[in-house]
Amino acid sequence: MCLAIPMEVLKIEGQNAEVQVGGTRHVVRLDVISEFPEVGDYVIVHAGFALTRLDREEAIATLKLFEEGLNIELV
Repeated sequence: MCLAIPMEVLKIEGQNAEVQVGGTRHVVRLDVISEFPEVGDYVIVHAGFALTRLDREEAIATLKLFEEGLNIELV
C-alpha cells in the first residue's frame, strides 16, 4: 500500500520543490500539480510528485492522524 503524505515546501526551483516531513527532506516534481505552491505551503506528495496543495490546518490534522496510527512523530 502506498500513502500520499502532506509535506511542507521549503524551496522551489523551476519544476522541482524541496519538501520536508518529520525532519526528512525530499525533492519532488511539480509537473502535475494544478495550483502551483509557494514556500511554506503544504502539498500532498506521492511517488515523487506533488499532487495538490493543502491548507496548513488540513495538512497538520492529517499528519497528526498518521502520527497516531503509526506511532511516529511528524509534526
